[in-house]
Amino acid sequence: MERERPDLAEEARKRGIELRAKVHGAASKAEHECLQAIYAYEEVLTRKNGRTTRATRTWQMIDRHGLLEAVERAVNRSTQTAGYKALTEMGLQDFAFEAVILKYPEAFSQDAVEKSRQRMAEWQDEDN
Repeated sequence: MERERPDLAEEARKRGIELRAKVHGAASKAEHECLQAIYAYEEVLTRKNGRTTRATRTWQMIDRHGLLEAVERAVNRSTQTAGYKALTEMGLQDFAFEAVILKYPEAFSQDAVEKSRQRMAEWQDEDN
């Protein structure tokens, strides 16, 4: 199906991500979209590895620090968050942590917002 109708495959992936995040439960829209970002990244890992793969380190960080704090910590690392290019290739770039932070800047620190803004600008420059 993916080769014949890539638009339908992309829609199905996005809907699956939405449903998984909805079942997980979230206290806010920002948390819901962070969950979607994690599930999108798991889609990337699953495709890359050829088998279902969880974002184990991310979930461990969420258990230790909470969802929004874990996302912020991931973005504030000196290295870029993993998977943006792979998310883009699957049509899921809107699920990058940086994109979520820019959509809900009030839920994150100014440092995380600024780092997200810089990375998104860099990625868009690379894409053009």
